[in-house]
Amino acid sequence: MELRRRDYHVERPLLNQEQLEELGHWGSATGTRQWRTWFQCSRARARALLLQHLPILAWLPQYPVRDWLLGDLLSGLSVAIMQLPQGLAYALLAGLPPVFGLYSSFYPVFIYFLFGTSRHISVGTFAVMSVMVGSVTESLAPDEAFLEALNSTVNKEARDNERVRLASTLSVLVGLFQVGLGLVHFGFVVTYLSEPLVRGYTTAAAVQVFVSQLKYVFGLQLSSFSGPLSLIYTVLEVCWKLPQSVVGAVVTAFVTGVVLVVVKLLNDKLRRHLPLPLPGELLTLIGATGISYSAGLKHRFGVDVVGPIPAGLVPPVAPSPQLFAKLVGNAFAIAVVGFAIAISLGKIFALRHGYRVDSNQELVALGLSNLIGGIFQCFPVSCSMSRSLVQESTGGNTQVAGATASLFILIIIIKVGELFQELPKAVLAAIIIVNLKGMLMQLADIRALWKANRVDLLIWLVTFVATILLNLDLGLAVAIAFSLLLVVVRTQLPHYSILGQVPDTDIYRDVAEYSEAREVPGVKVFRSSATMYFANAELYSDALKQRCGVDVDHLISQKKKLLKKQELKLKQRQKELRKQAAASKGTPASIDVNASDGNIKSNTVEGFKAEQVSTENELQKIAAGGQEDAKAAAVCTLRALGLPQPDFHSLVLDLSTLSYVDTVCLKSLKNIFRDFREIEVEVYMAACHTPVVTQLEAGHFFDASITKQHLFASVHDAVVFALQHLPSNQVTKL
Repeated sequence: MELRRRDYHVERPLLNQEQLEELGHWGSATGTRQWRTWFQCSRARARALLLQHLPILAWLPQYPVRDWLLGDLLSGLSVAIMQLPQGLAYALLAGLPPVFGLYSSFYPVFIYFLFGTSRHISVGTFAVMSVMVGSVTESLAPDEAFLEALNSTVNKEARDNERVRLASTLSVLVGLFQVGLGLVHFGFVVTYLSEPLVRGYTTAAAVQVFVSQLKYVFGLQLSSFSGPLSLIYTVLEVCWKLPQSVVGAVVTAFVTGVVLVVVKLLNDKLRRHLPLPLPGELLTLIGATGISYSAGLKHRFGVDVVGPIPAGLVPPVAPSPQLFAKLVGNAFAIAVVGFAIAISLGKIFALRHGYRVDSNQELVALGLSNLIGGIFQCFPVSCSMSRSLVQESTGGNTQVAGATASLFILIIIIKVGELFQELPKAVLAAIIIVNLKGMLMQLADIRALWKANRVDLLIWLVTFVATILLNLDLGLAVAIAFSLLLVVVRTQLPHYSILGQVPDTDIYRDVAEYSEAREVPGVKVFRSSATMYFANAELYSDALKQRCGVDVDHLISQKKKLLKKQELKLKQRQKELRKQAAASKGTPASIDVNASDGNIKSNTVEGFKAEQVSTENELQKIAAGGQEDAKAAAVCTLRALGLPQPDFHSLVLDLSTLSYVDTVCLKSLKNIFRDFREIEVEVYMAACHTPVVTQLEAGHFFDASITKQHLFASVHDAVVFALQHLPSNQVTKL
């Protein structure tokens, strides 16, 4: 867009803060006490709260059946076709029997249908959440803890029961965290997870998922590792046991992967011509189950299969409170990560389709999904990126699509699930690995961030490496801590600049960046790109003194030394004068030996009185001279002392970047005024926001020496005022 040259002229007086407040009739804003409304009770407020916490009552009565129902039904069917194999596979990833993946694809989805505010995300099993759950279940219930004494084999039934108990209790605890945080409006906590952090974390989680599936791809029995470096140990063990691989499992996984990749490529190329994408995962699932059953892959080739899948739903089971202490840290990490993924996807779709997502209600909805799901033996869930994209692209408009998908999953649980008993686990592993493509493609972020923002690249790399080496829970903690530390460091290293005036304007820019910007003679304008607070206040003062080109501290020190020397000289002079006065007081009077006794007495008395008068006069002169010398020493200028003078008489601090002030900032500003006035430079402030001015007043910053007349509405106001009101010593110099 080309900007036409248009001149405008504004005539107004110079405005300092006092004049601005008077002109604008400034008054402190009355604080809105929102908490009072929390205790108000009325029919309208009760209805608003009901619609806020149960959004389905707001949108379902207005649902356009003719326009949206068919699209939602087709979208729900498409999502259910994807959710079936992913539910079975991600349960395996969580270290649980596959049927619990189907439960986790039914209960939480239906709960979110009632309480969620996003119309397009697909809630259910997700790879990152599953691998986080798997790291908990495998560390607290490892295979070694369930070895039978007789034949040293693993009691899989006891192990699976314990892992299900752990996962369901973990889901309840995750739900409690999310609901609690949502009710206290703590949805903003996700803002501390920046996009580079989330993408680096999910990429590292994808690598964790990939490594965890290698044992099914190669048909190996691996030890359970947990804690830091567990991923490295797993990779080393896989490499060590590669000669023991089951050929049938490797071939099954390879063929499945090739088929899935081919189907996905066909879907991409034929997207415009197909009403629905080809259900490659479902077709692979059905075909692999049929081939496994007919060819006897388990008995003839040693390929591990899913095993018995019970038909029907399980009754609700109370969580185990005694496990809360062991699970609380992991539960909080899973709660934050799950919400971060869900809200980020939800906001993307909301912006694309023009509606609003309530982050606090999303936290409550996701929490209730996990809380109620945990009671029905589900493991923690979030939303899936791939299923959400399918739900949107196939015509889904509301969560009716999600409810439709959950009903299809219910039918599969009740009637169809038991047919997949002969499904090879290598097929599920291949499905998981192929679906990791999107997250592994995020490795390309390294190149993009290197060009765009290397600080964000550093966050991405630290998050990725920490998650790979320290596991998912500690990796997330390190990533958040490093990200917040980097924010503090960046505020401590802002860009400091001396501003110059752009010709024929009232605009001031960095003279190092704008070649035409010129410093105003006799006036220095200083600005920092970050707010000043306790962590960078000293750095601000040091940078100011350095950029001004004057060694302020050295100049003040030299001035104090010279003044001290003058004071010592004055004291020595006073001491010498007192000695002279004392000596003159003790001098004997001259006596005429030829005079009579009366004359002698008279002369002696008169001489004594005369000397006494002269001594008093001398002392008065000494005292008067000392006072005059003291006054002269007090008003000594740098020029009179023979010290170099700064090449500017005024300093303007551009405080437009100040968002708040603390006590350290107030003291630093006062010290700046004091130090620069010591070297005969007057200090002014400019462009303070009103809340900052209020905080300056509350901190008793303004006094007799620093008033609001030293604070101006803009930098240009301060510069013009400084040029019109030169200090007295500068006027004399000119």
